[in-house]
Amino acid sequence: MSIIDFTFKVRKCEPEVIVPAYPTPHEFKQLSDMDDHQTLRFQIPLLNFYEHNPNLEGRNRVKIIKEAIARTLVFYYPFAGRLREGPGRKLFVECTGEGILFIEADADVTLEQFGDALQFSSSLSWFQDVIYNVPNSDSMVNSPLLLIQVTRLKCGGFIFAIRLNHIMADGFGLVQFMKAIAEIARGAYAPSIFPVWQRALLTARDPPRITCRHPEYDQVPVTNDTAIPIDNMAHRFIFFSPLKISTLRQTLPAHLRHCSSFELIAAYVWRLRTIALQLSLEEKVCFVFPVNVRTKINSLPLGYYGNVLVFPAELTTVANLCGNPLGHAVELIRMAKAKVTNEYVNSLLDLVVMKGRSLFTAGWPYIVSDLRRVGFEEVDFGWGKAIYGGLTAGGFGTFPGTLSFCMSFVDKKGEKGIMVPLCLPALAMERFMAEFDALTNVEQLVDEVDSHQQRILASTL
Repeated sequence: MSIIDFTFKVRKCEPEVIVPAYPTPHEFKQLSDMDDHQTLRFQIPLLNFYEHNPNLEGRNRVKIIKEAIARTLVFYYPFAGRLREGPGRKLFVECTGEGILFIEADADVTLEQFGDALQFSSSLSWFQDVIYNVPNSDSMVNSPLLLIQVTRLKCGGFIFAIRLNHIMADGFGLVQFMKAIAEIARGAYAPSIFPVWQRALLTARDPPRITCRHPEYDQVPVTNDTAIPIDNMAHRFIFFSPLKISTLRQTLPAHLRHCSSFELIAAYVWRLRTIALQLSLEEKVCFVFPVNVRTKINSLPLGYYGNVLVFPAELTTVANLCGNPLGHAVELIRMAKAKVTNEYVNSLLDLVVMKGRSLFTAGWPYIVSDLRRVGFEEVDFGWGKAIYGGLTAGGFGTFPGTLSFCMSFVDKKGEKGIMVPLCLPALAMERFMAEFDALTNVEQLVDEVDSHQQRILASTL
């Protein structure tokens, strides 16, 4: 799916600082070893789009949300502090109460004009207008940990945009914070779920010991032949309808047809993407996917909002991945997923410390994140739930060519499916789309046969 770009004018007020509504402790807080991870040292941008609610005409959205943020920061006061770096590149939070950045804005555009472009904002020209990157505000240390922009739209709707330093929280933790703001904006005195810090619960053992394999950290040498070229990248948005998913599932052996839609789609995209890149057959490729392990760690209390993500991976060769049918790629992903146990989590925390918080494997890693159940769209500031909520294609800027995610999507025909943003060198994208379009043609043929059978059935009734 290609998205038509368009432009509009945004009038932004000067950035301001929102501090906690009441005094908060000045203290130093330890991050977990799951937070303090080199791969998480980046900013997450997300956008929530809200429709006009005629029943709430006259209510000042910006004023209500600003006041709610200030009151919420009393409970989440570490967000009003700053990251500092200690010996061994270890990060910690100094709770200074300095506050977060806030921008008020107006745009001469309606929600209807965005169309299908809502999800794909960061690859479009207007993205920086609705979540303005204030100069010198996005470094990992000594900078605000949150930036929020509320943009009023011509139709009466608005955009709530937020940029988070990923070191502080994952998507689930961020949604918990956003829901706290929303509850207070709707009149609550305090969040229904109180935030819990307790980052020491996810730290390395003493002494640390690596007891599991973690191929995502195997350092593969990078050469000019193995580095991903990023100077001529193409962006596309791949839509998997229920029929397309069913068509793919039928190509699997019987024992794999019960696999999840994520496993199926991730395996398909990983394999086809690797074929399109035309790598040497002996080249190593790595599939990585974030897994929320909150349900696997019994000691984590309700309200914990730090990072609770591990990144199981499977490392193989191009020949093994592309020389076998799709089912083999599905099995590789399922094998990686099965590794995630309590011992795996402990071993990972130990490895992060022992390897000096190193990055994922070099070479050709491919990261796919399943964002369909994080809950961004459930956040209601009082004007109803978001018509779209969640991450944009912002990962393209941070990990060009190496990051995709699965998200729910409803196309113009009202069909609900799964959308996967993809970024590849232009020639590789052409090769990818040629194969993907062939699958689309099969889907259309199946659809036409089904419609023909329905017409025959109708004529006999």
